[in-house]
Amino acid sequence: MPGGPAVSVPPVTVVRSRDNALAKDLRRLAQDSTAYRRQARVWLEGDHLCRAALARGLRPALAVFSESFWPLAPVEWAQAATKTIVLADALFAEVSALESPAAMGYVLELPAPGAPDPLAPSVVLDRVQDAGNVGSILRSAAAFGFTQVLALKGTAALWSPKVLRAGMGAHFGLRLVEGLDVPDLDALQVPLLVTHVHGGASLHRAALPWPCAWVLGHEGQGVCEALLARAHQRIRIAQPGGEESLNVAAAAAICLHASAAARA
Repeated sequence: MPGGPAVSVPPVTVVRSRDNALAKDLRRLAQDSTAYRRQARVWLEGDHLCRAALARGLRPALAVFSESFWPLAPVEWAQAATKTIVLADALFAEVSALESPAAMGYVLELPAPGAPDPLAPSVVLDRVQDAGNVGSILRSAAAFGFTQVLALKGTAALWSPKVLRAGMGAHFGLRLVEGLDVPDLDALQVPLLVTHVHGGASLHRAALPWPCAWVLGHEGQGVCEALLARAHQRIRIAQPGGEESLNVAAAAAICLHASAAARA
């Protein structure tokens, strides 16, 4: 009898108890900004993040659906993971950290953290603490051809739920290394370009090397002195409107775009 290849359907487990161990783990992943470090897994909630992961060829370890959405889930979402969990709607809402739960999510296994690639075009985050800023910078890095983001200690957790949502899928196209100290950057073989409000060459006149590593500093304190001392160039963004400084995510977008434009 003719027919196509058999489709492998992952096992489905229905969970309705809030005391279920898996439900508790999911709640931690969704609501605790550093739980991913302990579990070596990350929670992606909503179709945009989940689609972005699949588009990069990632296969989730676990797919999670609300009970009411499960019968409506597209086949490719339902079959993407090695295991599928269906949560009672009220339980999914407890797990979610969103005001309006998205009704589906994936759990990805995180690889063991690696060392920085010394030759990669990079963005260095020096204690950038706001999750929205960090996610936005990741988006700009991915958009403008930077392949690595290096976060010094004191920076918002790169795989936290808030940074993931702000990153809008940029995480999956970047090499991310966090928890670094300033001396760890000495292994880089690309020049450090440090953003500085009052000193250095004006961005629109500077000769920008490629590849390079842009260093972006703390929202209030800027780049630390130890990194300023290591800078190949100090760069300032002209602000004829007279503002004292730009939001760090806005500054990042301007600087990274300037590097991309200089390569064109």
